[in-house]
Amino acid sequence: MSIPAATMPPVGTRVRKQPSRRNVELVLLVFAWGIGVLGTLQVGWATGETAGNSIWVVAAVVGVLALVMHLVVRWKAKYADPVLLPVATLLTILGLVMIYRIDVAAASRASLNGNPAPTPDVYSQLTWFTVAVILFVSALVLLRDHRILQRYTYTLGLVGLVLLVLPLAPVIGTTVNGATLWIRIGGFSFQPAEMAKIMLTIFFAGYLVEKRDSLALVRTKFLGMGLPRLKDLGPIVIAWLISLAILVFETDLGTSLLFFGLFVTMLYIATQRRSWLILGGILFAGGALLAYYLFGHVRLRVTVWLDPWAYADTAGYQIVQSLFGLANGGILGAGLGQGFPNLVPFASTDFIVAALGEELGLTGLIAMLMLYAILVERGLRAAVSVRDSFGQLLAAGLSITFALQVFVIIGGVTRLIPLTGLTTPFLSYGGSSLIANWVIIALLLRISDRARRPEVTVQSPDDAVTQVVRRV
Repeated sequence: MSIPAATMPPVGTRVRKQPSRRNVELVLLVFAWGIGVLGTLQVGWATGETAGNSIWVVAAVVGVLALVMHLVVRWKAKYADPVLLPVATLLTILGLVMIYRIDVAAASRASLNGNPAPTPDVYSQLTWFTVAVILFVSALVLLRDHRILQRYTYTLGLVGLVLLVLPLAPVIGTTVNGATLWIRIGGFSFQPAEMAKIMLTIFFAGYLVEKRDSLALVRTKFLGMGLPRLKDLGPIVIAWLISLAILVFETDLGTSLLFFGLFVTMLYIATQRRSWLILGGILFAGGALLAYYLFGHVRLRVTVWLDPWAYADTAGYQIVQSLFGLANGGILGAGLGQGFPNLVPFASTDFIVAALGEELGLTGLIAMLMLYAILVERGLRAAVSVRDSFGQLLAAGLSITFALQVFVIIGGVTRLIPLTGLTTPFLSYGGSSLIANWVIIALLLRISDRARRPEVTVQSPDDAVTQVVRRV
C-alpha cells in the first residue's frame, strides 16, 4: 500500500512560514480607539461640555472605520506591517480629539461674546477621514503589486507637475493668506500639492532606479569626496529651479522645501554619494539667500523668526501666542480641556502642535514625535526588506515625506526654523492632507506586504526529499 500523492507536499518546493501579525494590529487599533474615547471624556469633564450624542456617534464611526481598514488589510495585505495602521489611526484620533477640544473653546468664546457658535470642524474632519478610508481601501484592493506603478513613472511625474501649478490656473485657483495653494470647484476646495507629493515620489523612485548608475559615476575627487559629472547635474538643478518657481509664483515655502529636500534625499539613497547632499545643501543655501533678498514675504518670515516679540501685535502674533501656549503647558501640560488653544489663530490647522503642546506638555509632544518616528522607522524597514529597487526607493521616499513634513512644521512652531505653511500629518484639520497621508499609508502597507510575504523556494531534484513507498 502506498501513501496517496495528494497528501504529499509538491516535490522540490519549500514554503517559509511567516506569521501575519494581524491580531497584533487589531489589539493596537483597539488601544488607539480607547485613547480617543478617554481623550473625549477628559475634554468633556474639564470643560463642562456634556458631549452630546453626536460626539459619541463620531467615536463610533471612527471605530467602525478603523475596523474596516483592518479587515481590508487582513484580506488584501495579510503580511503587511502590523504597526503602520495603528500608529496612523492613533495620530488621526488624537487630531480629532484636539479639533473637538478647539471647537468647544471656540463655542465657549462665542457664547461669552454673545455671538452664535461656529460650525464644529470635527464633523467635517470625520467626513474627510471617511473619504480617506475609502481611498485607502481602493488603493489596497486595486493595487495588487506596487511594481505596477513603475510602468507609469513619467506619466505620474507629469501629472504631479500639473497638480503643482494647478492653483495658478484662472477661475479655479484660490489665494488664501497670501499663498496660492488651493483650487476651488463649486463649494469644495482642495490643495493639489498634497497629492502631487505622492505622484512625484513615485516619479523620483522610477527615474532614479533607471538613472542611478549614471548618477553614481564619479568624474573627479575633492577632499576625498567623489564629485558627479557636470552633465549629471541636470536633475538636481531642474528640481532646484522648480522649487524656486513654487516659492515665487505660489508663495508656498513649505511645498518648495518639501519638494527639493525629498528629491535630494532620494538621490542620495539611490547613489550613496554624499556629494549630492553637499551640492543640494549649497543650492538650498543659494536659493534661500536669493529668495530672502528678492521676495518680501520670505524676508518677513525670516525677520519674524529672528525676533517675533518685536512683531507680537502684527506678523508675529501667531508664533508669539503659540510660544506662550507651549510655555503654559510646561513639562506635563495643562491637561486636555484646561488650556487656551483658541488664543492661537488657525489652531486646528497650522498650529495644532502648539495646542497639543499646551494641553499635553513637553511629555505629550515627545510621545507624539515618537509616534511619527515609529511611522518613519516602519516605512524605512519596509524599504530595507523589499527585494526590488523601485520598492526600496518608493518606501524610503514616502517615509521621508513624513519626516520632512514633521520637521518643517514642528521646527516652525517651536522657532527652530522660519515658519512655513505645511500641515502636521494626520493631526491638522483639512481634507487634502488627511487623504494624501492615508494613501501613503496604503502604499507603505502594500510594499511591506510584498517584503514580508513568505517565499516559496524551488529545490533542485537532487536536493528534494526522496519519497519512500512501503508495501504492506
